[in-house]
Amino acid sequence: MHRLTRAVRFSVNPFLPEQVEGANSFVSRPAGEGLAIFLELLVEVTGEVKPATGFIVNVSDIDTNVRKFAIPVFVKRIGEKFRKNEHVTLFAIAELLGSTWQILADKFGEAGLSKLSLKLNPSRTAAIDSKDNEMVYFSEKFEFAATHKLWNEDFSEEKNLEVFGKCANPTGHGHNYIVEVTIKIPDGGEDFHIGDFEKIVDDELIKIVDHKNLNHDVDHFSRANPTVENITSFTWSKLLGKFGRAQLHCVTVWENDKTFCSFYG
Repeated sequence: MHRLTRAVRFSVNPFLPEQVEGANSFVSRPAGEGLAIFLELLVEVTGEVKPATGFIVNVSDIDTNVRKFAIPVFVKRIGEKFRKNEHVTLFAIAELLGSTWQILADKFGEAGLSKLSLKLNPSRTAAIDSKDNEMVYFSEKFEFAATHKLWNEDFSEEKNLEVFGKCANPTGHGHNYIVEVTIKIPDGGEDFHIGDFEKIVDDELIKIVDHKNLNHDVDHFSRANPTVENITSFTWSKLLGKFGRAQLHCVTVWENDKTFCSFYG
């Protein structure tokens, strides 16, 4: 079973009576005139690949259906909120994704809609999926810089160098790590506040590891090699149970743009 994801980018300008359609869907269509709200809707469909075409579904059909049926809903709802001077909460975003799901669910033939993700900014995403679309999945990325050395005291020096290579450099080496924390929020997140969420991650994790020598400054890594895999499970352990009614769903750690690891507990 394959999963195919298509990103559809669009802008909503609530100041204008009509949206400017534009002609560059790579950037945004509607195009957004002047200061506008840029959004990216990621549509994931699941199904079998058709032998005749090699497609699960033609991505141009995804584009057409999202632009015809879904984007007008976003334009309408955001415009209504703007005219009423109402804040667009995470709960409102979850409702909007739910409405979009109902509209798009039967639009892709034999392929099933399996996930909708709304990218709110380059590091923040809200999503619902087919497993439990009563939950909203909220993701945000954080960064920290740290040094580490990969070494096993039970290995000889030769074996350490063989297994860990440059990462066994005696004085260590550094990474600019990216951590993405994903939580599941019930009931759309009416009592969820991004500032509180960010403070928890900052207090419970980032302050512990940022600008630190992981081997020497973080007690956990005196007993476990600070590989990206172990950093990911350490992140999970530090954040588990810290978000009230929201449940920790997944953490992903990148040590560079080619290497990352996810942990689901």
